[in-house]
Amino acid sequence: MRTTKLWYKHHAKNWNEALPIGNGRLGGMVFGEAAHEHIQLNEDSLWHGGPRDRNNPDALTHLPEIRRRIFNGELSKAEELASMALSGLPEAQRHYVPLGDLDIYYSLPEGNVSDYTRELDLVDGVARVQFNVGDTTFKREIFSSYTDQVLAIRLTATTPGALTFKTKLDRQQWRYVDRVRQESDDMIVMEGNAGGAHGCNYAMALQLVPEGGTLELIGEYAIVTGADSAVLLLSAGTSFRHAIPIEACLQTLYEASHFDGEMLYQRHKADYQALYSRVDLQFGESLGDLQGLDTEERLARVKAGHEDHELTALYFQFGRYLLISSSRPGSLPANLQGIWNKEFLPPWGSKFTVNINTQMNYWLAETCHLPECHLPLFEHLERMRTPGRITARKMYGARGFTSHHNTDIWADTAPQDTYLPASYWPMSSAWLCLHLWEHYQFTQDRTFLEKAFHTMKDAALFFIDFLVESPEGYLVTCPSVSPENTFILPNGESGVLCYGPTMDSQILHELFTACLSAGKILKAKDAILDEIAETLAKLPPTSIGKHGQIMEWVEDYEEKEPGHRHISHLFALHPGSAITPLKTPELAEAARVTLERRLASGGGHTGWSRAWIINFWARLHDSEKAYQNVQALLQKSTLPSLLDDHPPFQIDGNFGGTAGIAEMLLQSQNKEIHLLPALPKAWKRGYVKGIRARGGITIDISWENGVLVEATLQTDHDGYAVVRSADVTGVYQDGKGIPATKTSSDKIEFAIKSGGVYVLHP
Repeated sequence: MRTTKLWYKHHAKNWNEALPIGNGRLGGMVFGEAAHEHIQLNEDSLWHGGPRDRNNPDALTHLPEIRRRIFNGELSKAEELASMALSGLPEAQRHYVPLGDLDIYYSLPEGNVSDYTRELDLVDGVARVQFNVGDTTFKREIFSSYTDQVLAIRLTATTPGALTFKTKLDRQQWRYVDRVRQESDDMIVMEGNAGGAHGCNYAMALQLVPEGGTLELIGEYAIVTGADSAVLLLSAGTSFRHAIPIEACLQTLYEASHFDGEMLYQRHKADYQALYSRVDLQFGESLGDLQGLDTEERLARVKAGHEDHELTALYFQFGRYLLISSSRPGSLPANLQGIWNKEFLPPWGSKFTVNINTQMNYWLAETCHLPECHLPLFEHLERMRTPGRITARKMYGARGFTSHHNTDIWADTAPQDTYLPASYWPMSSAWLCLHLWEHYQFTQDRTFLEKAFHTMKDAALFFIDFLVESPEGYLVTCPSVSPENTFILPNGESGVLCYGPTMDSQILHELFTACLSAGKILKAKDAILDEIAETLAKLPPTSIGKHGQIMEWVEDYEEKEPGHRHISHLFALHPGSAITPLKTPELAEAARVTLERRLASGGGHTGWSRAWIINFWARLHDSEKAYQNVQALLQKSTLPSLLDDHPPFQIDGNFGGTAGIAEMLLQSQNKEIHLLPALPKAWKRGYVKGIRARGGITIDISWENGVLVEATLQTDHDGYAVVRSADVTGVYQDGKGIPATKTSSDKIEFAIKSGGVYVLHP
């Protein structure tokens, strides 16, 4: 029996051990102490402050001089001027803040607490706490319902009348609360303002529905005495979505109150499982003597050097759970911490960091069969277009739209901070648009592509105007950076501002190619496509340096920090597709050298960086190195709750790690489906079901002793499948062989029809 739960023998001693629940918008961290349940709360649209135009009016005037200094190698002078002329006014964007806290204080019978367990059940998306006091068993079930938009808590006791508790809402000892009141004889509400100019107004409301016993409200507390059970419902909202947040909260509770606790749970379960149950992963192990160990103990074994493949499978599914819980249609995208943040000044503002971290959050969305969870990112990208056009025009004198290395709830596109290694990087709009193209490639949704095409062209248009000719004769970005690395000039001077870093050219190659491909699919007649094609031909190529590595800059500079956490110049390997062992072996070998040099110098020391490295090795088909880095991610960058440890907590490592495991089992870039491209020896047997390939294909794969047993393809569209696997010899439909062409020893091709099911056998 394999585990589908995170479970623990004790309550969370701190926030890093608490268990996350969420419905995309409304989240909580559950601590689970027997006599005192504490749930730290978040609502995705509660940010400090409101929208502003932060574009620096002096940027365009000084842009030619900044470029001249960069091309002439006057780095310190270029960076000094850029820090004044290109920085946003004021420097910082808005930041994410907590909603508050819900505390439940139990009056337990006399006696010791025994048989305590705390769990997060990934199958139904519910956190549970259970323990005994004497002959009474107390249970809690806590979930955040997308269907009914409430956080629900079900409390029960096996002894009639044994449930007595008091509860209240809090927000940092009321320092950040304007009003609290009793809305009715069963409800307490809290209201306030997030602060700053035009800051969001917020509200939350807590309603109690006990069975048996009495309910009394005194001041800020609700007291339940002698009940058999109770349901607590919490709703929350802000003025980002609602003119009067408290009215929206009360309406939500009114609608949810039509259902009892069991019905709310069943409605939540049906909605959640419709997403979660699409994919199943098992590595064929029996729990054996590990079954009595809780998740923290099993993780400790891995950190001590032992293997636990079922824990890896659990980690994979936990990543999918987290995306379902932090990104649903109608919510904001998952931020640096998903939706779970306890700090009023969180690390890096808990914003959308779009020089890799936000993109990493969505690498798993398509491959792991959660395309709906991708939609909030697209909606936010559309919000970025209007401010992004203003930034493009005011700062760079360009058409189209652009954005830099961060954005916030208000879709701010001006540079964030005066942080030279990152702030003046104008590439995030281009990278984010590639997610639109990925969604189309996986879904083949032509209607979606028709809308996305305009956004992609708008991003490309900016670069047609922004790119300038380099001394080498290429069209390059300038100014820019290679996030977030520092190079050394031959004269010993170091700096970050540069022209034409490799990552920029690789991103633009992918974006321009995607625009041209989309135009061909849509049979578009647009003059900008000719401009895109002309510009594409003048981009710098990816080059190999003196160490045999992929060059990070146009010049073969030395790095100041050889073990840097960013490995941006391998974008073309992943998430891009231009570097591949099969089609560009020399560049693939150079990518390998790049990774080995980074790791030998201490790279991969942050959770998200380690997760990216897993994806790199998977794309290089190096199964053992990919596996080693999966183990390293668990050993060095994973908290007891299985949340990623940057440090501190940052959710992109979870999402990137799940995506990396998927890449080890299936790849489909460059119009080929590759089965088990990086299957390590340690995963001797197992299966994955429901994983997705580009072309609108759902795939089940099983293997034994490292060899394919069977693969099943379910197809959503007509077309042609090209499958790469040395083990496949024939293709069957309805038990009969169908025409297929074996074009090489490890590749087979065959026609597919919408709704078809094709079985591949060795």
